[in-house]
Amino acid sequence: MTESARASDKKDPLAEEFLRYLANERNASPRTLKAYRQALTAFRVANQTPWKKCQGADFRDYLFTIAKRGQARSYVRLQFSALRSFYQFLAARKGLLGNPVLLAAPTRETKSKSAPVWMPLRDVAIMELFYSSGLRLSELAALDVAEVDPYTESVRVFGKGRKERVCPVGLPALEAISRYRVAANVHSGPLFINKARRRISPRSIWLVLKRYVRHTSIPISISPHKLRHSFATHMLDRGADLRSVQALLGHASLSTTQIYTHVTTERLKKAYADAHPRA
Repeated sequence: MTESARASDKKDPLAEEFLRYLANERNASPRTLKAYRQALTAFRVANQTPWKKCQGADFRDYLFTIAKRGQARSYVRLQFSALRSFYQFLAARKGLLGNPVLLAAPTRETKSKSAPVWMPLRDVAIMELFYSSGLRLSELAALDVAEVDPYTESVRVFGKGRKERVCPVGLPALEAISRYRVAANVHSGPLFINKARRRISPRSIWLVLKRYVRHTSIPISISPHKLRHSFATHMLDRGADLRSVQALLGHASLSTTQIYTHVTTERLKKAYADAHPRA
């Protein structure tokens, strides 16, 4: 029996509870559940450290190892996504302080003496909101406090040509924004501010993302546009219709949004080729 088979035979209580949560509360598909189970098992085979004692370096080393083995980027992204979601679950349901995978990186990095104590919380909120909403870099920088509505779980955005749209925002992003606002005493005006308490610039937000991705050493090239791209493809992968994704992204033309369907079609073709006996 292989190491992987032995590991899968041993039921991991935290992993099993997480998978039940995905199935019962998040309505995850059987395919997603299988992929996430395999990802957690693969990490456990490579690293025997108890889940709650794992550090950023454990995930950094693991992701680099599988990337160096020549695994496809999609596979590396899947491992990363499964581990990040699992640790979000542990933080929300099991009292784990912080997520040691990617988005908790700002709270672990050594802060410069001149930086305000609330700045890492701001950076977490920025990255959570980016992925949660699919906003453009300029749109995120332009947000005001009044445009975030925690009650309807949405943000009001003025996109290209000052066209207004309302975008849903996930609970992790809203919670991150709330923690940052309390710590930074931000109650009106620009949502995201710099240490001089002025609106943060789009370039500064790009540098925030670049700095923390470098800090975590994730072996995937990430940019603000790629987070927006991930938002769109993940929505389409989960069954969202093209018109809805167009509205969320603020695209004037459906043809612009259709670029993302090419990615999901290619994934379907690969899945077919890998799984069908007569492919």
